[in-house]
Amino acid sequence: MLSKTFLSKKVAKSYSLAMAFQRFVRKLTRENLWIYILSLLRDGPLYGYEVERTIKNRFGFKPGKVTCYVVLYMLRKEGFIAISQKLPSDVGPPRRYYRITKKGEELLEKAKEFLDNLRAQLFTDKKD
Repeated sequence: MLSKTFLSKKVAKSYSLAMAFQRFVRKLTRENLWIYILSLLRDGPLYGYEVERTIKNRFGFKPGKVTCYVVLYMLRKEGFIAISQKLPSDVGPPRRYYRITKKGEELLEKAKEFLDNLRAQLFTDKKD
């Protein structure tokens, strides 16, 4: 990576904005995977690999394989999701299908309200 001292002020500002935006996107996607998982499970049960693949297809980013399973584990441990069924797989261990619980639906609704309020506060045109 180029040192900022070798860049003009204009390029450094652009570089800084790009890095800030990349951090912002990472924080809202990979570092908050739980909201994407709960959103998907609201549509119906999925197994671990389906969750990862569907996030990539629907939301446009690929979570780490291990990360996805860690988040599924934590959501289950906290009661936000549950295993709806376990089915044998032709290629590996049995597939655990996860579903959202009532507690998970409440958390997802709370997150939606928070994001709606934040968006309104950040992007409402205010005329002084």
